[in-house]
Amino acid sequence: MLDEVISRAREGSGGAVVLRGEAGTGKTTLLDAAAERAGASGRSEAAGRGEARGRGEAAGGGGVMRVLRTTGVESESDLAFAALHQLLWPVTGSLDALPEPQRDAVSAALGLAAGGAGDRFLLGAGVLSLLAEAAAPDGLVCVVDDFQWVDRASADALLFAARRLGTERIAMLLAVRGDAQVKGVPLTVDVRGLPESAAAELLESRHGAVPARVRRELVTLTGANPLALGEISARLTPAQLSGREPLPDPLPGGARLFGDRVAALSSRARLVALVAAAEADLDLVLRAADRLFAEPTVRTGENAGAARGALGELEGTAREALGELEGAGLAGVSGTGVRFRHPLIRSAVHEAAAPADVRRVHAVLAELTEGDRRAWHLAGAALGQDEHVAAALVAAAERARDRGGYGAATTALARAAELTPEPRARAARLKDAAVAAWLGGRPGQAESLLAEARERAGGDVALAMEIAQLRGRFELNAGNAAEAVRILAAGDSLDMLADAVEAASYVGDTATIVELGRRAAAHPEGFLRDTVAGIGLTLDGDASGPGLLRRALARAGELEDAAGYLWATAAASALGEPDLAAELAGRAGRVARVSGMAGQLPVVLEFVATAERIAGRLAGSQAVSEEGLALAREAGYENTVAAHLANLAVLAALRGEEEPCERQAREALAIAVPHRVGLRAGVAAYALAMLDLCLGRHAAARDRFTAVAAAGAGAGHPIVVWRMAPDHVEAAVGAGDEAGARAALEAYERWSAHAATPESHALLARCRALVDSSEDAFGEALRLHTNPFEAARTALLLGERLRRGQRPGEARAHLRMAWETFERAGARPWARRAQGELRAAGESGQAPPAAVLDALTPQELRIASLVADGLSSKQIAAQLFLSPRTVEYHLYKIYPKLGIGSRTELARLVVLQKAPVAGDGML
Repeated sequence: MLDEVISRAREGSGGAVVLRGEAGTGKTTLLDAAAERAGASGRSEAAGRGEARGRGEAAGGGGVMRVLRTTGVESESDLAFAALHQLLWPVTGSLDALPEPQRDAVSAALGLAAGGAGDRFLLGAGVLSLLAEAAAPDGLVCVVDDFQWVDRASADALLFAARRLGTERIAMLLAVRGDAQVKGVPLTVDVRGLPESAAAELLESRHGAVPARVRRELVTLTGANPLALGEISARLTPAQLSGREPLPDPLPGGARLFGDRVAALSSRARLVALVAAAEADLDLVLRAADRLFAEPTVRTGENAGAARGALGELEGTAREALGELEGAGLAGVSGTGVRFRHPLIRSAVHEAAAPADVRRVHAVLAELTEGDRRAWHLAGAALGQDEHVAAALVAAAERARDRGGYGAATTALARAAELTPEPRARAARLKDAAVAAWLGGRPGQAESLLAEARERAGGDVALAMEIAQLRGRFELNAGNAAEAVRILAAGDSLDMLADAVEAASYVGDTATIVELGRRAAAHPEGFLRDTVAGIGLTLDGDASGPGLLRRALARAGELEDAAGYLWATAAASALGEPDLAAELAGRAGRVARVSGMAGQLPVVLEFVATAERIAGRLAGSQAVSEEGLALAREAGYENTVAAHLANLAVLAALRGEEEPCERQAREALAIAVPHRVGLRAGVAAYALAMLDLCLGRHAAARDRFTAVAAAGAGAGHPIVVWRMAPDHVEAAVGAGDEAGARAALEAYERWSAHAATPESHALLARCRALVDSSEDAFGEALRLHTNPFEAARTALLLGERLRRGQRPGEARAHLRMAWETFERAGARPWARRAQGELRAAGESGQAPPAAVLDALTPQELRIASLVADGLSSKQIAAQLFLSPRTVEYHLYKIYPKLGIGSRTELARLVVLQKAPVAGDGML
């Protein structure tokens, strides 16, 4: 399996595989063998602690295949980016080849530049790009042993890359102990005991011929674990191995295979082993051990103080003691590091040591280290609560957080809270740990930490409000949106009121939005205040509301962050101007991809995907939602998962794909309804109604639209009802329900009373044309449309009317335009309908030449569109979280598909065939 993954990577189809098994099953041996076959003689570039072995020739020809290696170290599992630093250090010379946002994120994470790593998705994309550069020209094997001890920040970045290796020349091999699951890497190989023939070879190589009966018994009792076989057989007597005497019951060693061997070491060797168990750096181990040798009070076992604690027993140098440890086969020096031969040896050393000795070792190491290492050694030396140590851990957490190491920050802050004597400070640190856990994509841990912080906050009102606001945000992203409203509405600050309005908007609770808007109006004027208050007042019919929203939108040019653009999107929607809302959502997406939003990108992509769909760019919307869905699942944002599923269901409806539409809508509803996210439940229900409308089932569509309009908060949404109104009117007219069509039109007119953009007026004119059978209104709609997709829908309706009115000549131009536009958009049911009407009008016609873009995948279409916008491969990579080499890979697949050979030709073709950016709504 490993050879197969490596072989595919060499050919440009990268992938990752996890080796999973208990300690001693041979995972490391398998990794070594795979690395040796990938690079001649196993020479590799193992970063950190002097393990660099250079580059090797790939076995089987094909040039050099690079090998990068690192191993998770338990003592470094709380140090942010420790493993990533070790792995990537040999290739940091390629950082300048990365897009600037990715380069800055990776440089910050590795400590090569000031500033923060920002969003963990941006950092993960940077790691992927750097690995892709390292893979040129003949491929890369990335080997990570003991992945269960890799620090969280490194693990997150590596797994982000591992899930996106499909077009890279990279094989990622991860080994993990026990039954641990490595999220997002489905290819797993369980490494179990040896086959009996291999077990026989192992025993024979060490002890000569072993009778079959004894061998089978040993294999059975050890599970054929090669470590257990080797260690236990070494403790058997010749008589037992030969079968002349029975095997001992139980077998020697058991769970503590190395305990006896550790106990047999001299005091000084045990002390060096204990230092090495706390710190792997060779220089630190030697310096700390020499200092400890001068302290006669140090013991190396529970009862060793009296017998071996005298200074004379610890005479000699640390180097001599280390030599004894090596001679016993328990540890070895590798470059600048001390490595135990097996992780269980470290466990045995810890188990044999007195707690006081462990604390003293950490205390001495704290004197010799600085920064994060010092903080963690101080924590290891602490006995009881200690604010000085807690503060050092908080500083370490801040450094980790600034570099994007949210997992390490969580651990440091949680430990700092344990050591904090003052109750309020302890609660505040638990709250900060919860935030770090949330941003690190661990919502369950975040909620547990926040619950503990809430219990310890006591009577501190300000802290209690901070905790409540976080509880509300957590609920809104992954829990019950109605509960989020209840929690957030209890606050009085503008930020908390804004969060409450956002939550109520997701629920579809209009009355609460109105109430919260009036409360927000009492705050000083500003963009956020005007937006929040304006939305509430507009919904309440207050004449001052639209003015506040116009004033807020006038400040849109001053906005810098994605959150601001999303509030501007909400303001435009409240005014009934969905085309402007779509434009602002697009801006939010562009800013979010390069600004380091600390995990909020999946949420922003909800709105970006919707804007792409509404603009008629179905393939682009599909790609964005697929990306957003993957990121939301990685982050644990369940309600955002529902949003992307609902959007994908609408896209499937527009393509006439019944099974995907119904499946994705069901999956979205299964999350959105119990979580009371009416906005997303409404979109999922809208998808099912649109499927009926697209397939010509007008009565069924009318009934579904009516049901959506009648659904209450949490199951439906007034924004959805408003924005689906043109579709509702069309379905009712098609079903012969004049009263239903007119009622939907009247509701749409009320909602759009303050709209001022041409597209909003065009949609209203089309609805009036359908209800009043007015050709003049159809003509007005066509003159006003700025969205080609919606213009095509209007042209189709008018063309059908003209053709059935025995005016085929007038109908053909409208029907032809509609057909070509629907073909370009990939809206197959409408394209077939337009084509059928065109043929009935006397024109057979050929398929529109613009359909050439249909040959591209959604990802390829996005890249082609960005090329047409003038972006370089680096800039496209930064936008799409890809490596520049992956962008080039896609371009070289695009060119032959389209019969072109350059970026210039691609840009020209896309400009000719791509509908301009616009939108008719943000469902």
